[in-house]
Amino acid sequence: MKTAGLVVIKNRKLLLAFSNNKQAFYLPGGKIDANETPEHGLIREIQEELNVTLQTNQLHHYTHITAPAFGEKPGIIMEQECFLYDLTEAPRPCAEIGALEYFNTADYQRQPQQVPGVITIMEKLKKENIID
Repeated sequence: MKTAGLVVIKNRKLLLAFSNNKQAFYLPGGKIDANETPEHGLIREIQEELNVTLQTNQLHHYTHITAPAFGEKPGIIMEQECFLYDLTEAPRPCAEIGALEYFNTADYQRQPQQVPGVITIMEKLKKENIID
């Protein structure tokens, strides 16, 4: 499953979006359609989920992660292109997104549902001293 995720950091915390469908906090973003680049898929998903229009020239590829797809059948693997973005607009949760919150690793570890892809990206960000 090919996906794209938005990495927004504020005060050494990572922005995550709560999916009402899966009852867990994820990186904002989602599945890339067959005819889309990761950047265009991310721009579409963020418009739908956060009501924000991302600027392509401000998206900076950060990393690729591979992790079990949370909430999918066992064995489904998520391949995600992650992009750093300096979000200056105030995002508003839309569609299936119920809330937006910034997390450090300790905050996220207290969540009742933890998504493998989020754990992977948080470990990388913490190792690189970008988040706490």
